[in-house]
Amino acid sequence: MPVPYIILILITGIAAGFINTLAGGGSLLTMPMLIFLGLPSAMANGTNRIALMVQNIVAITNFRRKGFFDWRLSLMLGIPAVLGSVLGANLAISLPDNVFNKILAVVMLLVLVLILWQPQKRLEASEENLSKKSKIIAVITFFFVGIYGGFIQAGVGFIIIASLTLITGMSLVRVNSIKVFVVAIYMVSSLAIFIISGQVNWVLGLTLAVGHGLGGWLGSNFAVAKGDKWIRVFLVIAVVMMAAKLLGVFELFA
Repeated sequence: MPVPYIILILITGIAAGFINTLAGGGSLLTMPMLIFLGLPSAMANGTNRIALMVQNIVAITNFRRKGFFDWRLSLMLGIPAVLGSVLGANLAISLPDNVFNKILAVVMLLVLVLILWQPQKRLEASEENLSKKSKIIAVITFFFVGIYGGFIQAGVGFIIIASLTLITGMSLVRVNSIKVFVVAIYMVSSLAIFIISGQVNWVLGLTLAVGHGLGGWLGSNFAVAKGDKWIRVFLVIAVVMMAAKLLGVFELFA
């Protein structure tokens, strides 16, 4: 892999980590960038998960240190998510590149709407409801969350936050602590499938992981109001351009 490519991926990883800290949706940059650099769609998907795995492990450690963690409920939701992620990952590997790229482009635009709408800030936790019925609904929901996460992953955090808040009424802090654990645990199974299938570029994946770490550190230290607004403008432009490229819009004018 040429050194300029590695540098570009590192920069993209830093931007993604920064965006994840301020807004979320960093994979909307890293996934298309890996594809544009020549990786097949399945390999780009698998490679991107290395950085996300590292990022979520760090987040779990921080939540545990601060006392916001529920092992029992996290495992209850994580197990169906793992089962779903196996199905999703196998589906992602089996799809032709052109089909996957079109699906990714549409998902990118939909997730961009979620990022701009910011449902995690609009949702207010009502009275906490962890009844047997709500837990069953949550378990079923997280099976499908796992399918989506294993398939594409981008924007899954918004889906988890919205669904878990509406179903259980838990505070956003608790929801986020469960989110990072569930994502990390199903990421193990889906990443394993990509590794076994030979769909991981370790050099770029580890470079992305370093970038995510640096970006997260920068974002947490410089999360100011103007920075948040600026990064959203940048994200909108980048995602729309990348989605247009994946959909072949530019080729129509060539």
